[in-house]
Amino acid sequence: MAVLYLLMLLLSVDLNSQLVNSNAMAGVITITVKLFAAYQEAYGVSELHLDLPEGSTVAMVCDRIIGERPELAPWLDLTRFGVNLQFVEPDTTLQSGDEVVLIPPVSGG
Repeated sequence: MAVLYLLMLLLSVDLNSQLVNSNAMAGVITITVKLFAAYQEAYGVSELHLDLPEGSTVAMVCDRIIGERPELAPWLDLTRFGVNLQFVEPDTTLQSGDEVVLIPPVSGG
């Protein structure tokens, strides 16, 4: 009985470690997207956490956001993009842990 329990415990630990490492093996990255103005209003939150395929770009993040919230499409051409506190172009490749910022034009004083 103890041997069976030990075997089940070992299998459980192995399965858990496989699940933890599955993102790395599957080529998935996790990023944070900070939302402002119209983007924040459309989502109702100030940030999103997204899992994306390895090799994803800022443009792919925008495509996903527009796919989820089509009403944001008019803002896309007016939006600036940042990754880790640096302005970037839409073709910038993302890494796991990156912080992407979508900055639409804002007015006021």
